[in-house]
Amino acid sequence: MKLSSKEARELLEKERINSKDDRWIGHCICVGDSAGRIAKSLLEKGYNVDVDKAITLGYVHDIGKYNGESIGHVIRGYNYLKEKGYDDEYCNICLTHSYLNNDVLCTAGGIPRDIPFITEFIKNHEYTLEEKIINLCDLMCPQENKLYTIDKRLIDIMLRRGAYSNTQYHIKETYKLKEYFDELLGYNLYDLFPEIKENL
Repeated sequence: MKLSSKEARELLEKERINSKDDRWIGHCICVGDSAGRIAKSLLEKGYNVDVDKAITLGYVHDIGKYNGESIGHVIRGYNYLKEKGYDDEYCNICLTHSYLNNDVLCTAGGIPRDIPFITEFIKNHEYTLEEKIINLCDLMCPQENKLYTIDKRLIDIMLRRGAYSNTQYHIKETYKLKEYFDELLGYNLYDLFPEIKENL
């Protein structure tokens, strides 16, 4: 079953009613809206990208936090969307959004728990352009529903969660991902977000 950005927003609003802390919903909306802006610009450059899907994936990437818990939200979100009957192309974002470079160790906030299914999936999955956009936007949107440069966001994550043995690796791959999109666009993608200057 397909999922549109409108339906994805409706899912978020349904979960907001039951959520004691809905900051994650503001984060998801920021990620989806930012992803849409990048996807639209890539489409205008001639790239094969689905703008509404990019927005949709951004909206639902953290849906596994519906119970207020961050730990385990990756697999919980995947199962949540699967149980509702949505196609894998939508469910997969719950698994892929936290991991860069097809490596579960390339993530923010420490070494992840060993979950063989996730490890194998990430290792073998071919990330779509839309999924890569979500990887980046997830690292630009804090919970306050603002946009940060990746520099400020990575520092924000380290201040809240600490630095770990995989932190340097994750930072390097984050910068590579930002450069990848700069090259596709032909300019600094921050130019798409003039409001980012307000949060420097």
